Amino acid sequence: MPEVVMPRLSDSMEEGTILRWLKADGDTVNRGEEIVEIETDKATMPYEADTDGALHIVAAEGTTLPIGAVIATIGTTAEPAAANGSATAPETETAGESAGQAAEPAPAPAQAPAAPAQAPAAPASAGAGVGVGVGVGAPAAAPGNGGDRVKASPLARRIARERDIDLHALTGTGPDGRIVKSDVLAAAHAPASAPAPAETPTPTPEPAPPETPATAPEPATTAGTKGDVDIHELTRLQQVVARRMAESKATIPDFSIATDVDMAAARALRTQLKDAARTDQPVPSFNDMVVKASALALREFPHANGSYRDGHYELHTRINIGVAVAGQDALVVPTVFDADTKSLGDIARTTRGLAERVRDNTIRPPQLAGGTFTVSNLGMYGITHFTAVINPPQAAILAVGAITQQPVIRNDQITTGHLMTITLTCDHRILYGADAAQFLARIRHLLENPLTLAF
Repeated sequence: MPEVVMPRLSDSMEEGTILRWLKADGDTVNRGEEIVEIETDKATMPYEADTDGALHIVAAEGTTLPIGAVIATIGTTAEPAAANGSATAPETETAGESAGQAAEPAPAPAQAPAAPAQAPAAPASAGAGVGVGVGVGAPAAAPGNGGDRVKASPLARRIARERDIDLHALTGTGPDGRIVKSDVLAAAHAPASAPAPAETPTPTPEPAPPETPATAPEPATTAGTKGDVDIHELTRLQQVVARRMAESKATIPDFSIATDVDMAAARALRTQLKDAARTDQPVPSFNDMVVKASALALREFPHANGSYRDGHYELHTRINIGVAVAGQDALVVPTVFDADTKSLGDIARTTRGLAERVRDNTIRPPQLAGGTFTVSNLGMYGITHFTAVINPPQAAILAVGAITQQPVIRNDQITTGHLMTITLTCDHRILYGADAAQFLARIRHLLENPLTLAF
């Protein structure tokens, strides 16, 4: 029966997480039909069936597996029933095992002989599994049964370990009785009312009355300090962002410089563009102008369009601007390729499309790769000035603030102007202060003379 394995969906992908099955177990699928959503290190992507037949799911939702691991099989609509009767029976157990073994890599072959051995062990666990809640008395029996496995997601196992909860005492509400995160969290909260009274009478007869008052106040104080803890696991994307930002701050000797840009002419140009644009044409935003100005300036300052790798730096011939976009609980940086050769209108259309894909969670890895410089803008939130973290291995990142009305001096007269602060953070191994200052000044000049951006 053809196997569906964890695919490699990006160059840097080493493992993927089954986010959601789009078809149910046993459903008939057609070649080219999307069957599962897989979370990679860069984005969430659907994956299609490469053959027709009946889908048999092996890896449960939430399971993280390395590239090449079997996640499902697809047989003919007639075959699966017969195949299930003999071969699939043991495989089903293997599937359950592998689903819960993101942390324990024991594969299927060893499980086959172990299955019969676990049969007699079952009664022991049955005796231990009395009631639901935090297992305090059961652990002695549980660890002893090395083969007495419980179907649980990796996340549920982790939370259970952290909270000292015995999975054997829980009843799973997931597929095939699998224990999921919500089951463990429910058990974590349940014991406060149920088990507490049961244990109280036992210690009472013991000669511990004098110690009870001494230890009681301490836990009460500790527990009330921060209240209940709700643990949130990072998505693959959040893990990548966290790793890269930590790497950036820990390894890049950076410095930042800033300047104010008089946006009066840019505002006037944008007003004209709004009046001239058709209804189906996106009007370039100020951020689109910054992207275009940065791209043109990068032509003249190639070091700012470089990357630092392994003790040397690389200068790129293409100018691809990454535009930071706030996604779903993550920061995503899609790329505007060859931004220096695109018109303002093209940049506007490209950035709108990429931003929509980020918000719809349909962005693809190729659209997130290849950036040589990044623009990050928080002006729409009213932030006037900030420094951004370099996206390694790029040489620099430009942070853009809000346009604010301020007093300015023109022709020796104090008047009102619209200023915007732009801040350049640089990797000092590639860009030095003087080069960075000239590069930033060039961006300012282009923005203050926006007609130069129209070509």
